[in-house]
Amino acid sequence: MSTFHGTAAFHTLGCKLNFAETSTIARQLTDAGYDKVSFDDKADVYVINTCSVTENADRECKLHVKRAMKANPEGLVVIVGCYAQLKPEEISQIDGVDLVLGAKEKFNILSYLDDLEKSESEGIVHSCEIEETDFFIGSYSIGDRTRAFLKVQDGCDYKCTYCTIPLARGISRSDTIENVLKNAKEIAERDIKEIVLTGVNIGDYGKGEFGNKRHEHTFLDLISELDKVDGIERIRISSIEPNLLKDESIDLVSKSKSFVPHFHIPLQSGCDDLLKKMKRRYLTKLYNDRVNKIREVMPDAAIGVDVIVGFPGETEEKFMETYNFLNELPITYLHVFTYSERENTEAADMDGVVPIPERKKRNKMLRILSEKKKMAFYQTQLGKTLPVLWEHENKDGKMYGFTENYVRVQKDFDPAFVNQIEFLNLEKILSDGTVSVQSSFESFLAKA
Repeated sequence: MSTFHGTAAFHTLGCKLNFAETSTIARQLTDAGYDKVSFDDKADVYVINTCSVTENADRECKLHVKRAMKANPEGLVVIVGCYAQLKPEEISQIDGVDLVLGAKEKFNILSYLDDLEKSESEGIVHSCEIEETDFFIGSYSIGDRTRAFLKVQDGCDYKCTYCTIPLARGISRSDTIENVLKNAKEIAERDIKEIVLTGVNIGDYGKGEFGNKRHEHTFLDLISELDKVDGIERIRISSIEPNLLKDESIDLVSKSKSFVPHFHIPLQSGCDDLLKKMKRRYLTKLYNDRVNKIREVMPDAAIGVDVIVGFPGETEEKFMETYNFLNELPITYLHVFTYSERENTEAADMDGVVPIPERKKRNKMLRILSEKKKMAFYQTQLGKTLPVLWEHENKDGKMYGFTENYVRVQKDFDPAFVNQIEFLNLEKILSDGTVSVQSSFESFLAKA
């Protein structure tokens, strides 16, 4: 264990899974005697957890290294995360970086901090071959949030032609169900009201539960057991592949005491030809069936969709297939990603490259569609009394929260309501896209 004690600061780029893992690394350091400080404060150690999904991974990493060096030019800078696994040598050349840890090494950060000194040249790299990353480290994020991100699975065995995540995170593997439940109970004891289940491919839960491909449990087993944990008001499924979202899981959520009516289901394209080129494991008919099954048993559920624009071979006609498919689908919102070429992926060598301006134009079209979809969904919720979980944020005297089905609401800030669930009537959509709420006799009865 490190003999160096001082202050440590952390910054996370990317997904909910990264937030969970940063929290675990932070707890390792604080348990060893480090005091956690803000990233813009003077710290002895700065840990930056990187992402490879954003096309500006290199620029973002450099930006936050500069932030750290501005706060303390003598501070040690450690880079971890997906980008650190994919491009360790490149990152080690960034001015100010002292240590780069790969996927296997990041959870042993304390042992690498022994005798680490501020680098005068390039940083030190400790990065395994990704094939060696065949173990699971359980993680969850806690802090000043009303929710915790609970990691239940890592890695991916899918071979999507645009994706570097299997190269950055390794094979699909899962936490044991016993450890997931233990972590969930720890979160509940901290009075955190909401858990968000996270992983790379959480519908694949169970695979690698014993450090190999053998497993006894499925995603349905996992959510069935989590639904029995006392003290958790809400459990939210972050993102699940459509081919792994089974009717039984949808039915369980619809009857659950804890799981909320909110699904996020990656689509990537509404054109079957492109789904095949992407090597996705479903076509649009299956996706359509999944959405309609949710709507059948949970008419008010929020359904989010990931979609990529500008994939090689996406002609105007094929893009419009996606646009029209989404326009007709009863979904709530979109997360739109502009395709960018990645080294060591099949798609990077494909013909039919879409010009960058066209990619941006298509992205904008789908973002506008997303906003229309979201506002139309919000409109259907007005007049209903729903439970709202209020967050810590105090922005211009306002506080914000989410209903179970992911409607974002606001009211005047009142610290007494932070991290509390309040039943309120959804009143009207405001100019900033949130919904105003009001107490009513109906909400009083619902709370009682």
